[in-house]
Parts: sequence; structure tokens; C-alpha cells
Amino acid sequence: MVMWAPTWGWIVLANVLPGVNQGLTWSTTVIMKIDLAGPRRRGLAMGLNEAAGYGAVAVTALTTGFIAEHAGLRPAPFFLGLAYAALGLGLSTLAVRETRGHADLEAAARATAGEEVGQEPSPRRVFVLTSFREPALSSCSQAGMVNNLNDGMAWRLFPLLFARGGLSVAAIGTLAATYPRGVGARAAADRRHVRSARAQVDDRRRDVGPGGGDRAGRRGHRVRRVGGRIGALGAGTAMVYPTLLAAIGDVAHPAWRASAVGVYRLWRDAGYAVGAVVARVLADAFGATTAIWMVAVLTAASGCLVAGRMYETHRPTGAGRRLAVAEASGDSTAAGASGREA
Repeated sequence: MVMWAPTWGWIVLANVLPGVNQGLTWSTTVIMKIDLAGPRRRGLAMGLNEAAGYGAVAVTALTTGFIAEHAGLRPAPFFLGLAYAALGLGLSTLAVRETRGHADLEAAARATAGEEVGQEPSPRRVFVLTSFREPALSSCSQAGMVNNLNDGMAWRLFPLLFARGGLSVAAIGTLAATYPRGVGARAAADRRHVRSARAQVDDRRRDVGPGGGDRAGRRGHRVRRVGGRIGALGAGTAMVYPTLLAAIGDVAHPAWRASAVGVYRLWRDAGYAVGAVVARVLADAFGATTAIWMVAVLTAASGCLVAGRMYETHRPTGAGRRLAVAEASGDSTAAGASGREA
């Protein structure tokens, strides 16, 4: 559609379709890898998932930037996208297998260990828990949304700033590739999300809070150092992305974990749209540089909220998980007691 769009309206409509693809495809790969990896390795699995995805984004941004520089913006760069779509469809049809049995096995192991399952909540209750009520789940949702608000702002304002600075399309593509490359490299290298059962001491909050703070602190530097700063911005995202997904998997029961991941990603990816709108409004009202600083302050506030509200989730059992079960079952008395213990 973008290759042959006759008007701007077609471009806008075409942008809806990658959002649908994200909501279905990437969410499902996350859920399946959580199922396959199990409790002890889901943090590493999420890191590798994000590294693979954003590594591909980086390579594609770099490649299409050079293609556009030499062959124009349309249609040549989009031939690569057509090849990706065909490859993804073929792999998902021929190589991917159902993982629901792994989730059922994990649920059975929890029951064998004496953990209460509680009543499976309705989709509406899962939405409320993940969005607002359950401290860890809702903290992850707001942190994910603010994280992608950053991205929505960066991807809209940064290319404009670079273009105003006289950079070529190829140079802008190179800088655009620096951010996801930072995400991919850090997500692949960062193994602090995973510990063995004998050393369950990793605090997921240490990655979520500082990850937001790192993103906030990298904002106000000059364009001449922007490559390194964008890489640091990507590293901040790499600290946050796998950790938030792993935390959702820690807290939500396998019976309703897929729904919780879907709600979390609804809020997280809504940040792209919110960030684009906020960036436009703030940039028009105060200028691009001031808009970037204002988003930085919001990001730092989000990290502080996580540090103050979210409890540690990386344990095989504990008060946090009992809190989630009580909340899901609607047991307000047990939820209050478990919340105080957590």
C-alpha cells in the first residue's frame, strides 16, 4: 500500500496494518517463548527475543536508508519488506508448533507444589488487574507505555532534527539504526534477568527503574554526539523490555498469562501513538528541544513510580504471586494481607 499509495490517506491506513501485525504476531511469539522457556529461563528468552527483533529492525533501517538514498523512497525499499513477509509466513506455517501444552505443564507443576490457583478471572478482570489494581502488573504496564512514549517521540522528532541539521537520508538511516542496534546488543548481552533456582537474588526493579532513568539522562546532548546517545537510549530500552515481559510471566498464572501479556502490550504499544501525539503537541507549543526535556522528566517519574510501587517478582513462590492469585479471584481480604507482606 505504501509503495503505490496515491494519497496520504493511504499511507495512514497502511500504518494501521503493522500495528495489527505487532498485536498478533509479536505478542504471540512472546507468549509462546514464555511457555517454552519456563520460569527459570523466561528472562533470557525475552532478552533473546527482543535482541532478534530489534537487531532485525536495526539492519532493516540501515539497509533501507541506503536503498532509499540510491533508488528513491518508493518503491525499492519496500521490496525488502515483501521478502520479510513471505519468509515470516513460510516459517510460521512450516516450522512453528503449538506451545499450550507447556503452559499446562507449568500450571500442573504449580498445583503440585501446593500453590493456589484460584478462580480463572474474566477477560475484563484481567484487564483491570494488569492495568490498574495488581501492583507489579500495573507498574509494568505504565512503565511499558512510558518507554514506548519515548520511542514515539524519538522516532518522530529525531529525524526532523537530523534533517534540519543537513544530514542525508543515508546518514539519518544510520542514526535510526543505532537505537534498535543498542536494544539488540544489550538485550542479547544482559543476562542479569536470569539466575538459577539456587540464586534467586536478581531484582527486576533494578533494570526497570534505572532503565527509565538512563533513557531520561541521555536526552539533552548536542547532535554531534547523537550517535552514542541514541545507542545509550537503546541500551535503556534493552534493560526494560525483557524485564517487564519476564515480570508479567512471573506474576500471571499460566491459565490467564496470555491475556495479561496482551493487556500489557496494549498499554505498551499504545505509547507509540501517545508519544507521537505528545511530541507533536509539545514541539509545536515549546519547540523540539523543550519537548524532549519534558518527555525526559516524565520518563524519570515513571522509573520512580516503579521503584516505589513494584515488588520483586523473580521468585518461584512468594507473597507477590499470592497477591496476584487473590486479586484474580476477587478475594480482597487475602489480597490485602498478601500486599502488605509483599
